[in-house]
Amino acid sequence: MLHYPKPLGRLVAELERLPGVGPKSAQRMAFYILRQPAEEARRFAEAILAVKESIRLCKECSNFTDQEVCEVCRDPKRDRTLLCVVAEPHDLIAMEKTNEFRGLYHVVQGVISPMDNITPEMLKIRELFPRVANGVQEVILAFNPTTEGQTTALFLASRLKPLGVRVSQIAHGLPAGGNLDYADQATLISALQWRREM
Repeated sequence: MLHYPKPLGRLVAELERLPGVGPKSAQRMAFYILRQPAEEARRFAEAILAVKESIRLCKECSNFTDQEVCEVCRDPKRDRTLLCVVAEPHDLIAMEKTNEFRGLYHVVQGVISPMDNITPEMLKIRELFPRVANGVQEVILAFNPTTEGQTTALFLASRLKPLGVRVSQIAHGLPAGGNLDYADQATLISALQWRREM
């Protein structure tokens, strides 16, 4: 059996640890990096180190930032009475790409998952309540329609409603342009449950 030279084997092994990267993809990436000029490989390595050294959580919303307070929280044009709660920073980015939401965000940095031993105390949930008490009128829960996402949304709703704030959840169901005959049963059930009056 042919073995990689040790440095190449180490690179393949490290790449394989990335989510969604299997052995063949890791090998392909490693060979790609190996073929690049040394300066490009150095820039790639420096970018990884810079991210690890400079990115931290925003002290207000727990989004990733390279400053004390993230760009969204610093924006004076944001509606501070509207707060959208998401699981991860990439969910915040997805919401921002719509150019529809003009409020603030709170990133809980995960979802409640008893199967993975992730409890509410392990997430950035505790930090949410002082923000809500600071003039927020509506909290929108924007979690993936998974068991863990729904568990987290229900947990938060049960804690937020007694504070007298309006709590809503993004709708789940058929995507725009989708066909009923291609939708799975769970999607159709969700679409029916989250229907709205016209």
